[in-house]
Amino acid sequence: MRDEDDDGLRVRPPAEHAAGVPAVIRSLKALHDQVGLVRGARALLRINQKQGFDCPGCAWPEADHRSKAAFCENGVKAVAEVTTDRRITDDFWAEHPISDLKQRSGYWLGQQGRLTRPVYKAPGSDTYEPVLWETALDLVASELRSLSSPDRATFYTSGRTSNEAAYLYQLFVRAFGTNNLPDCSNMCHESSGSALTQTIGIGKGTVSLEDLGKAELILIVGQNPGTNHPRMLATLADAHRQGTQIITINPLREAGLVRFKDPQRLDGVLGKGTVISDQYLQIRINGDQALFQSLAKRLLEAGAVDREFVDRSCTGFADYAAALGSLDDDAVARATGLTRDEIDELAGRLIRSKATIVCWAMGLTQHKNSVATIRDIVNVLLLQGNIGKPGAGVCPVRGHSNVQGDRSMGIWESPPPALLAGIEREFGFTPPSVPGHDVVDSIRAMRDGQVDVLMAMGGNFVAATPDTAVTEAAVARCRLTVSVSTKLNRSHAVTGEASLILPTLGRTELDVQASGPQEVSVEDSMSMVHLSRGRLKPASDELLSEIAIVCQLARRVLVDGPAIPWQGFQDDYRTIRESIGRVVPDCQDYADKVEDGFTMPNPPRDSRTFSTPDAKAHFTVNPLEILDVPRGRLLLQTIRSHDQYNTTIYGLDDHYRGIEGGRRVVLVNPADITELGFTDGEMVDLVSEWRDGDRRAPGFRLVGYPTPRGCAAAYFPETNVLVPLDSTADTSGTPTSKSIVIRLEPAT
Repeated sequence: MRDEDDDGLRVRPPAEHAAGVPAVIRSLKALHDQVGLVRGARALLRINQKQGFDCPGCAWPEADHRSKAAFCENGVKAVAEVTTDRRITDDFWAEHPISDLKQRSGYWLGQQGRLTRPVYKAPGSDTYEPVLWETALDLVASELRSLSSPDRATFYTSGRTSNEAAYLYQLFVRAFGTNNLPDCSNMCHESSGSALTQTIGIGKGTVSLEDLGKAELILIVGQNPGTNHPRMLATLADAHRQGTQIITINPLREAGLVRFKDPQRLDGVLGKGTVISDQYLQIRINGDQALFQSLAKRLLEAGAVDREFVDRSCTGFADYAAALGSLDDDAVARATGLTRDEIDELAGRLIRSKATIVCWAMGLTQHKNSVATIRDIVNVLLLQGNIGKPGAGVCPVRGHSNVQGDRSMGIWESPPPALLAGIEREFGFTPPSVPGHDVVDSIRAMRDGQVDVLMAMGGNFVAATPDTAVTEAAVARCRLTVSVSTKLNRSHAVTGEASLILPTLGRTELDVQASGPQEVSVEDSMSMVHLSRGRLKPASDELLSEIAIVCQLARRVLVDGPAIPWQGFQDDYRTIRESIGRVVPDCQDYADKVEDGFTMPNPPRDSRTFSTPDAKAHFTVNPLEILDVPRGRLLLQTIRSHDQYNTTIYGLDDHYRGIEGGRRVVLVNPADITELGFTDGEMVDLVSEWRDGDRRAPGFRLVGYPTPRGCAAAYFPETNVLVPLDSTADTSGTPTSKSIVIRLEPAT
């Protein structure tokens, strides 16, 4: 792949605050360049409004009383991307064969504009060619119906898919006969869901937006909201001004967690903004489990335990407390890189707090010991009774705007029995119950010739997944790859023998079906469900909604299948919501409740009860794992730039970290650069080491950066090539993208 995007790479000192007037200027520029200020302004007036559309960016919730500007810089960029006036025409495909697209960067591909017509790459061809919708859907249906087993297809889903589309997609796949439903959760918060289900009986967070304002103490762990969930900063700033203490635990010093200049406040425009963190602990990568075990030991020694809650509502306390007695302080120091005084200071804050929330994201979920680490966070909260009371609880912050809703709707390779029972009751067929492939298992199955068809409802499967060379070779073994997409991405350049791109409506666009304009629903990171109403003119008259694509495909594939009213579902989306209310657990009367919005039931939060087998919250004993890195090696974490959202690259600047005009950089402590025999600014190859051999990412510029000693950071998807397919988190199977052992070599 060409790296023409990095020709103008520049490095400056990292910023000390996030947002402010520069964020407004960057937002306006994104609108001007992609949409035009007039059309862009019309879109922004509807974003995250009650009669508007849900932001296609992150899953941070909206307050009941929201401003007219309920968006952030990256939300503006997300809207600009989907409402862009750039179009991919028929001539584009002739000018850019697939062999050319493979050489282009993800940024270049995304900048070409909206897809407007279905296109097909025939076996042996190097070119996509426009086809009619009837032809495209017939091709997919023919291939699926010819499979020797439904399990020879796998069906991926992105977190931007609406609840209605996700519900129908999983219904179609299960009526087809498989549970091969990998989704982006497998690569991000699967570890959170695994740990929370085991310990408190539900795989979701237990706090509301209001709880953050009631907390006495908030811990932000392994998370960078300034780039990944910018609207969260306004919530944190409000809490801090009301007296909440905020502690950040993160290997990199992120500008948004130092100070936030809210451009909607006078002090954010003319003043210094709001300090966010009262204490900032730059922990060594993968040291979080050791830190939380050490904090728990200090709480026990201080007697800071809510014994009434522990004795009434929990189990496993005695074994847990006994195990902590042997915790080695020297091991904790080695794992965390923190001083005893730093840990004591944080422990003191915990002891004094009567209401504590812990927030985290992928900095915790993408390690081998991620599930154990999150269980240890739950242990600390259980000790003080910080589950199920105002201002307290667990807060895993999701990325994609509806990734949590997709899971609620049944996008899961291991479906809960209650969902399957609801499907059988509603539609009269017995859905498969044997677990299917998650993301990593899907790649293995394609690699081993066990899957012939990969269909992706949104997303960028090839760029989002680990072990890039292995994944691309696996995808190429498929007979057919199908992508439902709004814009061009890397997955369209890495195809099976045959390939289809099916263009779909974006969330901002008007969706008109037989019964009139339609609405869809989404679930945010705090289990709040609400409607989203696109109103802008579609990018092309030939676009179909995701729901229409699923329904029309299902009618072609399931010719002799169960009597499911696919045409009725397509004609009127309310009928889908009515079916959701009868089928999906905890969604009774869904169609009526979602009109005004509602919050999904959450027993730990709502009634301090736990849906575990014994109806208790579980303390767990988790052996401490320390990732010791061999001498001369570094521990690499993959990160996002400020100018990207997941695999979508908005631009080539990481404003807050001081990187401009390029992405192939690796951030390393200056002392490590010197000790390893390199110089700041030198070009190096990154080489990861795994039991099956090395993996190489060539041509990265060394940037001296204030990281903990022995740690490094670089952007994904460029460094996904370094993540071994078989390096996954225990229990959850999530790729270990935040703990990759690498060595540096002079660039080849």
